[in-house]
Amino acid sequence: MSAATKAKPPARPITRTALRKLIGQLPESDLVAAHRYLCYLRDEGDPVLLAFRNAPEDNEPETEAEREAIDEAKEDLKAGRLVSAADIRREFGL
Repeated sequence: MSAATKAKPPARPITRTALRKLIGQLPESDLVAAHRYLCYLRDEGDPVLLAFRNAPEDNEPETEAEREAIDEAKEDLKAGRLVSAADIRREFGL
């Protein structure tokens, strides 16, 4: 990267509005790269997502009880015996 293309540090704090304006100025050909980078920044800052990503693979064999629970859940799904996320939030006052 040459000195002419090196980004200068901002004179004042960056706002979401300033970022939106900058994104609006990008050529269409750079939108995919910008999207990937913003997703990277978002995801790498999430400690829960990082923990899932770094968790060891579950290599224990599935138990009979687990198989039965999965089969039961699939049957409930097929039969329409479901509770929506909205219903759960309402039930708990969220």
